Amino acid sequence: MTGGPLTGLPTGLLGGSFNPAHGGHRRVSLFAARALGLDEVWWLVSPGNPLKPKAGMAPLAARVRSAQRQAKGARIRVTAIERQLGTVYTVDTLRALKRRFPRRRFVWLMGADNLAQFHRWKAWRQIAREMPIAVIARPGYDDAALASPAMAWLRRYRLAAPAFRNRGEWSAPALIELRFDPDPRSATALRQADPDWASRYKGVLTRDHVTHSLIHDGTEGRGA
Repeated sequence: MTGGPLTGLPTGLLGGSFNPAHGGHRRVSLFAARALGLDEVWWLVSPGNPLKPKAGMAPLAARVRSAQRQAKGARIRVTAIERQLGTVYTVDTLRALKRRFPRRRFVWLMGADNLAQFHRWKAWRQIAREMPIAVIARPGYDDAALASPAMAWLRRYRLAAPAFRNRGEWSAPALIELRFDPDPRSATALRQADPDWASRYKGVLTRDHVTHSLIHDGTEGRGA
């Protein structure tokens, strides 16, 4: 078990394709921040994920810009830092972030849909040992998440959100289950309704909220 005094800034990490980002991402991030007492939430926009098909994946820069638009005015930072870190798998990304930002205390945020397949991720138990995990309910996925191999292992580390906020040290594994009114919005539905959404961001330069470097399109891959 890893841990330490609560001396750093509590920061949520929400990874995903954000293809495109939408109001559901913002809503769930703000809800998690309130429930867990987080200072900020960082959106880790994935350069690529082998568990998702490449067809229909918009360029990284467009996905970052769509995320920054949704994050505007909130305590949310949008970053494509995995390109700079050179990490391929989530477990390596989380370790690198902890080394690079030792004054922060991170919480991994994931939807119930990701928990249902979490056991397919590389070194998923080690991910759970790196930092607390907060799982957010998603319509249609709760049963699969509860029956998943990962949940069978993680349920012994369940912790209520108030207990998480009030405890005196930051330790993992810890599983916090968050429930609120379901949000029906999805990136898939948005792409179907507006297949050319990424073209609106073409040629617009923007800077990474964490590294402050310019965001350029790239083809780097990343794994779960």
